[in-house]
Amino acid sequence: MLKKFMLVLVFSLGLVGAARAELKVDIIAGATEPISIAVQKIETVGNVSARDAEMIRDVVDADLKSTGLFRIVLRDALPEFVEMGKMPDFVLWNAVRAQVLVQAKLSAESGGRYNLEFYVWDVNGKEQIEAQSLVASKKSVRRLAHIMADAIYERLTGEVGYFDTQIVFIAETGPVDKRIKRMAIMDQDGYGLRYLSDEDTFVMSPHFSPNMQTIVFLSFRDDDPMVWTLDLDTGEQRRLGQFGGMNFAPRFSPDGTKIALSLVKDGITHIYEYDIESKKLRQLTFGYSLNTSPSYSPDGKKMAFNSDRSGNQQIYVLDLESGDVERITYGAGRYATPAWSPDGKFIAFTKIADDTFYIGIMDPRGRNEKILAGGWYMEAPSWAPGSRRVVYYETEKALDDIERISHIRSVDITGQNVYEIELPDGVNGVEPTWSPRLP
Repeated sequence: MLKKFMLVLVFSLGLVGAARAELKVDIIAGATEPISIAVQKIETVGNVSARDAEMIRDVVDADLKSTGLFRIVLRDALPEFVEMGKMPDFVLWNAVRAQVLVQAKLSAESGGRYNLEFYVWDVNGKEQIEAQSLVASKKSVRRLAHIMADAIYERLTGEVGYFDTQIVFIAETGPVDKRIKRMAIMDQDGYGLRYLSDEDTFVMSPHFSPNMQTIVFLSFRDDDPMVWTLDLDTGEQRRLGQFGGMNFAPRFSPDGTKIALSLVKDGITHIYEYDIESKKLRQLTFGYSLNTSPSYSPDGKKMAFNSDRSGNQQIYVLDLESGDVERITYGAGRYATPAWSPDGKFIAFTKIADDTFYIGIMDPRGRNEKILAGGWYMEAPSWAPGSRRVVYYETEKALDDIERISHIRSVDITGQNVYEIELPDGVNGVEPTWSPRLP
């Protein structure tokens, strides 16, 4: 079940100086010098767990470091401890080449809550550039850390943060010929993994609703491949409908009122749109080709999908108002699994060429193709909030045809800063989908 989280933003930017626009990392470049950032020990006030305070610091460090955009100053190199409310000695911090200093204080409040205050300093500009205070349940202390990291990231990059998010995926365990596939969810850094389905039901293709309330997925319950939904609050599962054929590859519309899916009828696979309120099904593609992997544009007006109507697998864009279809990929190889970025500027895809799989991005017209990763087998790109990173899975080639290991990784749109999400021993991760920012 999805835990409810209460967050109160007490103040923000209240003490920001005039140098706000001066310190910012350029994340457009393919290779950039990381910003050097020092996160000092967190002050504690009242009945505060020292372990919680240290954990917040560790999580913030790990979140920022994982982007490849920040260099964390070693804790042994920190020159002084600066109490909240006091000015740092910027000469000392310059001496250890810290460009950014982060101070924080964790206080216990009534009702089992924490108050996390933090300041961000531009060392060279000798100015405070961020100040926030967050209040939440003590049980949500790890989320406080991710939200703090998001605020620092957003201030220094100008982009939407993605640390306070989750990833739903298919966790595979057991030998290759007897794989158990369970739907699982975890924080974007791999923490708090828990299973959402049992070992007896084969599941695939999980995707979040825009409001994080529901997951839609394919289930082979009773050997009948059909689309189901899972309510993350109640745990209730519901079959989407009786459509008279195998249905798969479900995706929510941006407003959460519809679900696109592929449906096989009379041996032909087409894309349909299911209206959740009216329970009506509308056919979107036609002809005798295979059409699947629908992905809505952020405004809900268009849909990318892959089809073999041209003779081999390519990506097309459907105008949902006019019904017009345009092919957008013409490169060598086959293209599949399109995923529209939240900002609408890119479509991520899987490409298969010369016996190699690739994860790439292009603009919505199919131009400016850029390959981000390549390997023996990789698939299922999904976007982080902010459209800066793509998560996907990669499977290693099994040398002995017995052991086959799959990893969940993310990469930014420059093709740099590949980050692997650590999974428990014996767990392989496939088909990851990144959530929106948590409510």
